[in-house]
Amino acid sequence: MIMKKQLKTKMMALLGLAMSIPTLGQAQVADTFFTKSKKEVVITPIKHGSMRIAYNGLEIQVDPVTVLPPATDYSTFPKADFILVTHEHFDHCDKNAVEQLRKESTSVITNANSAKLLGWGDVMKNGESKKLAGDIQLDAVPAYNHTEGRTQFHPKGRDNGFILTIDGLRIYIAGDTEDIPEMEAVKDIDVAFLPTNQPYTMTPEQTAKAAKMFMPKVLFPYHYGETKIERVVDLLKGSGIDVRIRNYQ
Repeated sequence: MIMKKQLKTKMMALLGLAMSIPTLGQAQVADTFFTKSKKEVVITPIKHGSMRIAYNGLEIQVDPVTVLPPATDYSTFPKADFILVTHEHFDHCDKNAVEQLRKESTSVITNANSAKLLGWGDVMKNGESKKLAGDIQLDAVPAYNHTEGRTQFHPKGRDNGFILTIDGLRIYIAGDTEDIPEMEAVKDIDVAFLPTNQPYTMTPEQTAKAAKMFMPKVLFPYHYGETKIERVVDLLKGSGIDVRIRNYQ
């Protein structure tokens, strides 16, 4: 009962952002990165924890959600080759969004609880690896809360973060997590996405601490709600990390 009340509170807080978040019709800033073979990887923010990754004719969607404001019609997007779902919370796991993006050959990769909610999915556990395509590997890594009073939100061992290695370009999508000690083992990250909103994930200070554990070349704070996200930029000045703020409220 307590957990249901907490999730309801989270849902109401996120829905309350509807008046302040731009509509999907407004321009989204896409960032282009290059693999070791000089191929383009284009990452486009959608909202909150949702993003589109395009590479070499392949479409990868991460945590697609329709109803979280701004409402998103995924039927207008190209069909996905791969859909990654980090965990089962409503702002990450949305059966309607997945159905809109699926085609016959789409691979949905997620954790066990999300696969049950969706009715399908290739389940990955923390520490497992999977080859998605000839030059794309996916690693599932831990994502959880460790602060007293928050551990019920994302228990250890249940949810995934993901590391996508695309032709040598390493992208760390942390999922809903705090600055956990396992981040010390994350290596050679080119692009990182770290969640920044209390009490469910990290404070700006925790995000800065986490980033310094593995020193990505580029950091996108995401999943940040009403957090004053510029604080992360200030905390990481002089670190050598390129912090970029995009529309991931």
